[in-house]
Amino acid sequence: MIVIAADHAGYELKEGLKAYFDKNNMAYKDLGTHSLESVDYPDYGFKIGKAIQSGDYEFGIAICGTGIGISIAANKVSGARAALVYDDNTAVLARQHNNANIIALGGRTTKLDDAIRYVNLFKNTDFEIRHQQRINKLNNYEGK
Repeated sequence: MIVIAADHAGYELKEGLKAYFDKNNMAYKDLGTHSLESVDYPDYGFKIGKAIQSGDYEFGIAICGTGIGISIAANKVSGARAALVYDDNTAVLARQHNNANIIALGGRTTKLDDAIRYVNLFKNTDFEIRHQQRINKLNNYEGK
């Protein structure tokens, strides 16, 4: 199951992705926000980071205006590895090299068709174990 969260600037892209998931019978949990009313992106970054930390989800999708702020917030949660994705290459490399478990997108910078493609690339790319030593360094540094 996928977990998805957005602030107000990412709300419309989130809703577009949910419609795609519904059409394709993809399971997801929506952590909000549920309107265009202004909210603070850190709250939703922390929520998605905690959801990923729980181990209950395959990966997360975090959306704010640019994807930058919400990815910074999500990365404050131990075990969350949010990566800002803005093209096909970053969607693949975020998984292959960084074993990212959250894809961060910009609601004001990403078209829905592109977001769908990036999510599918991210979902269908496997981590290359040759990079595990680097992930171990990240994991070992958390909390210091």
